[in-house]
Amino acid sequence: MSLQDRIINHFTHSIRTQQDALDSLSELIEFASQRLVATLLNDKKIITCGNGRSAAIAQLLSSAMLNQYERDRPPLPAIALTTDTTTITAIANDYHFDDVFAKQLRALGQNGDILVVYTDGNNSANIAKAVTTAHDKDISVIALTGNNGGMIAPLLDETDIEIRVPSDSSIHIQEVHTLISHCLCDLIDHQLFGG
Repeated sequence: MSLQDRIINHFTHSIRTQQDALDSLSELIEFASQRLVATLLNDKKIITCGNGRSAAIAQLLSSAMLNQYERDRPPLPAIALTTDTTTITAIANDYHFDDVFAKQLRALGQNGDILVVYTDGNNSANIAKAVTTAHDKDISVIALTGNNGGMIAPLLDETDIEIRVPSDSSIHIQEVHTLISHCLCDLIDHQLFGG
């Protein structure tokens, strides 16, 4: 396969995954945005987490809330549990890497907040533990997953939302997670500030 063919394959598979996600997930994305807006209107916060590239997407959502998405507007309360390397490495060293998000959530999360987790469908024990901790604190969860939902999907309850990208390719799942996060940012801004 030539280099050009490889490029065409990447674009083709990405576009197909995005189209499949659009066809199956648009209502869930809308509902998730409404849930996030309700959380913010109740003076609560958005808390995000993920591993590896999913951590970057979690930080993208948090950053867009705290600063801006595409236009100037008041900051919105959000925390990415993936950013404090001192805390993350201390928890991983003193306890276990599975606790790096749950322990922070126990300290920072409050009833009525919302936890947005990102996982490509792999079995991320630290994300699973964060979901369980969220439930213990009456914090609802929006889970952006892929593949078969991994170990996260069975942990979700009736107050949670799973937005599962219909793909088994980690890269394409993460591309769509980024696009969904952009949609959420836009929908939040539109619902809160109009335009």
